[in-house]
Amino acid sequence: MKRLLPLLLLLATCAGYAVPQSGRRINTTRTAPAAPLQPPLSPEPEISQPKPAASVLTFLPDKLLDRKIRAVEGSSFHLADFHGKVLVINLWASWCGPCRREIPEYESVRKEYEGRDVEFIGLTTEDPADAAENVNQFVRQTRFGFRLGWADRDMALTLMNGRRSIPQTLVIDTGGGVVGHWVGYARGQNAVRLREAIKSALP
Repeated sequence: MKRLLPLLLLLATCAGYAVPQSGRRINTTRTAPAAPLQPPLSPEPEISQPKPAASVLTFLPDKLLDRKIRAVEGSSFHLADFHGKVLVINLWASWCGPCRREIPEYESVRKEYEGRDVEFIGLTTEDPADAAENVNQFVRQTRFGFRLGWADRDMALTLMNGRRSIPQTLVIDTGGGVVGHWVGYARGQNAVRLREAIKSALP
C-alpha cells in the first residue's frame, strides 16, 4: 500500500502534464487590443466663418453730398442743395415689384409733409443708357412724386452700405446724420416706419 501511493501520485502528475500538451493547444498569450479606428480627416463639414458685418453708415459723406445727380427728367441736383432739411432717400428700380408696391404708401407720407423741411428723393440704381424708357414708364404708372434721379455705382454702393437688395430707405437728419436705414418692403409697415423716422429727424 505504501508503494502504491507514490505510484499513484506519479501517474497523476504525468497525466496533468500530458493534458495541455495534447488535443487543442491552450493559448496563454494575450492578444494586443485592436487599435482604435481613426476618424476621417474631416469628420464634419467645415463651418465657414461668418462675414464681418458692414460698418454702419452714420453720416452722409461729403463726396455724396457734393456729387452731381442727374435727374430723371433731365436736369441735375446735389444732396447738398437741401442743407438744413430732413432727407428721405429711397433706392429703387423699375423692375422691382416691392418698389412699385411701396410707392403709394410713401406718397401718402410725402403729401403729409408738403411745405415742411423734408425733401423726398428717389434714386434708381439702373443705368440711364439702358433703362431710361422703362424708368419713365414706371414713373408715369406709379405717379412717383419724389424728386427722382439716377444713382451712379459709387453712390448706390455707399448708400446701400454693403446691402445690395432694394428697395432701401434712408432718413437723414438736418445735420447729415443717418437716423433710419432699412431694406425691403413690408406691407403697411414701411409708411409707419418712415413717419417715425422723419419725426425723430426733425428739429
